[in-house]
Amino acid sequence: MIKNSVDIITLGCSKNLVDSERLLHRFSEAGYKVRHDPEKVSSEYVVVNTCGFIGDAKEESIEMILQMVEAKKARKIRYLYVMGCLSQRYREELQNEIPEVDKFYGKFDWTDLLHDLGSCNDDSKDFGRILTTPPHYAYVKIAEGCNRFCSYCAIPLITGRFASYPMEELLDEVRSLAARGVKEFQIIAQDLSSYGLDLYGELKLPELIDRMAQIPGVKWIRLHYAYPSQFPYEILPVMRRHANVCKYLDIALQHISDHILSDMRRHVTKQETYDLLKRIRDEVPGIHIRTTLMVGYPGETEADFEELKQFVREARFERMGAFAYSEEEGTYAAKHFPDSIPDEVKQARLDELMALQEEVAFESNRSKVGQEFDVIVDREEDDYYVGRTEYDSPEVDPEVLISKTRPLAVGDFCRVKIVEAMPFELMAEPAMRD
Repeated sequence: MIKNSVDIITLGCSKNLVDSERLLHRFSEAGYKVRHDPEKVSSEYVVVNTCGFIGDAKEESIEMILQMVEAKKARKIRYLYVMGCLSQRYREELQNEIPEVDKFYGKFDWTDLLHDLGSCNDDSKDFGRILTTPPHYAYVKIAEGCNRFCSYCAIPLITGRFASYPMEELLDEVRSLAARGVKEFQIIAQDLSSYGLDLYGELKLPELIDRMAQIPGVKWIRLHYAYPSQFPYEILPVMRRHANVCKYLDIALQHISDHILSDMRRHVTKQETYDLLKRIRDEVPGIHIRTTLMVGYPGETEADFEELKQFVREARFERMGAFAYSEEEGTYAAKHFPDSIPDEVKQARLDELMALQEEVAFESNRSKVGQEFDVIVDREEDDYYVGRTEYDSPEVDPEVLISKTRPLAVGDFCRVKIVEAMPFELMAEPAMRD
C-alpha cells in the first residue's frame, strides 16, 4: 500500500471523466500521489466514480465497489470513497447495504472530499485538471443536468435541472488547455442544444463555439449530445465558417415512430426529425451525424420496429449506436408504461438494427477509399499508427490504421490516403509529400 496516495476509478460517460480529472488535480495540489484507473489498486485511498444511467451501468458500478471492499478487507487499500451518479441517487441505500465504504458522495458534493480529509485548499473555483486522455485531446463539459425529462431517462432525477457553465469560464478553460498542448476539444453536455438558456435567456451554443474556434491552438472542436427539439440552427453556419469546427454532430434521436416519440416525451415528431436531418445535411455538406436509437420501448410493435429500420436505411447515419430499453425506477415510463417486451425480443431487435447499421457504416467507409484526409495520431502500435479523421470521436467511432511507411508523431496531424475500408476501421498510408 502506497501511503499518501489515491487511485481514482471512473465508470460511465465522459462527463464523469471530467469530474475525476478535476478531483485528481485537487488531490495532486494537496500533495497526494495520484493514479487513474490503475491495473491494480495499491494506494491508501481509492475513489470510485460511479454511473447510474441504466441497469448494466449500475451493475458495473456495484461490482466495482464490492471489488474495492474486498481490497480493503485484504488491506491492499485503507480508505474507500464512492462518488458520482449512482451514489447521488441511491446514497442512503448504499450506505445501508455497503457500510465498508468510508463515505459516499454524490454528483456534486464530491468537492467536499479533500476538505473532509483535512485539506485546507480553497479550490471551490478551481477548474484545473489532470488529463486522463492522451495529452492532445480533452473533454470540455459546458453544462450539468437536463430539463427534458424524457420518459425513460433517470438523468434529470440524478443530476437535477439544466445548468450552463458561464461562457467566459469555459473559454478560459479552453485557453488553458490549449496552452498545455491540447489540440482537439470534445464539447459535452447532457443537452448541448439548451446551452445558455438558463444563464442568458437565449441559446448560446453558436456563440460559444464561434468564440472557442478563434482561440489560438484549437485545431478541432467536436460536438456531442445535441437534442433534436429546439435545435440551435445557428450552430450550422458556425460549422461552415470555421475549418476547425469538425463537420460532426452527435444528436441522440432514440426513435422515429410518432407514437413512440410521443410516449417517450421527446417533443419532436417523425416529420420534424426528417426535416431536421435534411436541414443539417443541406447546410453543412459532408457532415457526419452520430445518433443513438432505442429498441424495446414499452408498446413498441413490430410495425414500429420496421419503421425504425426503414429510418436507419433512409437516414444513412455515418455513426450510430443503439441500446435496449431498461426500466428505470422513478421515471415517467416506469410509472405509466409496463416493461412488456421480453428481453429476448429486445435483444433480437437490437442485433437486427445494428446489423443493418453495419451495412450503412461500411458503405460510408468504402466511399472514402482513394480520398485523402487529415488525421490526428492517437497512438502507435507494433504494425501501424492509429489515428482519427474529423469525423471520428475517440472511443466510439472508427479508427484509421496508418501504415508505417514513414515516422509519425503521436498527437500530430498528418495527411493520409485511405486504401481500404472495413465497417468500423479504415486502412491508410501517409500521403505523398509535396
